[in-house]
Amino acid sequence: MGRGTWSWIVPDGLWEIAEPLIPPSRVRSQGGGTQDTPDETLFAAIIYVLVSGCAWRALKSTAHRRFLIWSRAGVWGRLHEEILHRLDDAGLLDLSRVVLDSAQVRAKKGGDLTGPSPVDRGKPGSKMHVLSDANGLPLVVGLSAANTHDSLALKPMVLGHQTRHDPHRGRHFKPQRLHADKAYDVPHLRKWLRGKRIGVRIVRKGVESSERLGCRRWVIERTMSWLTGYRRLNHHYERHPRNYLAFLGLAAAICCYKRLVRLTT
Repeated sequence: MGRGTWSWIVPDGLWEIAEPLIPPSRVRSQGGGTQDTPDETLFAAIIYVLVSGCAWRALKSTAHRRFLIWSRAGVWGRLHEEILHRLDDAGLLDLSRVVLDSAQVRAKKGGDLTGPSPVDRGKPGSKMHVLSDANGLPLVVGLSAANTHDSLALKPMVLGHQTRHDPHRGRHFKPQRLHADKAYDVPHLRKWLRGKRIGVRIVRKGVESSERLGCRRWVIERTMSWLTGYRRLNHHYERHPRNYLAFLGLAAAICCYKRLVRLTT
């Protein structure tokens, strides 16, 4: 596994942001010294798996082990958060509204956070949840079983967004309004959002058509397209949901980073 084997697949400058977040390599218990493969190469290999959808067995086991170690250490979530902070510093986050939606993904191997999909003839599946800013930048991502009602994800997603703040830099992410389709039209959720001083723009069942929010919600459809463009996310191949969430967090970080580079260079 040479240093430059997959380096072409990593966006320029992304490793420099990720490197300080990577926990130091441990010395092998059998006295073999530290891992010979550079962290930068392993980082590129993990992104290669995300993009190509290839199986871990196509790579050396070192890449898979390091993915699990870094995932447990929260590297992907902290990378996503760091990039969001940089977008905020550059004035590129638009929190005048946030948009919430979900997408079904088939679960090839079953496991936790999977269930019979109501849109895929009852086959095992999961549901990808995304909260984006007004421009479609993924702010928070989540996962649930395919048969879990969308509305149950609203509170965790909004709370996950609001906890992404940096008190030392006076940063606090608070959306002004939340847009969502009729799946989230639940009275107690509307009341909860208003209690947090977040405006509610959720389609009312039997009163409004979801098409009325089309000009505001198309951005989340584009975001879903960005994320499912990573082949490892097209289907839920991971036996443990935390691994799928790790890939989802990494994909969200890359999406945000590409927007940051495009708008600041």
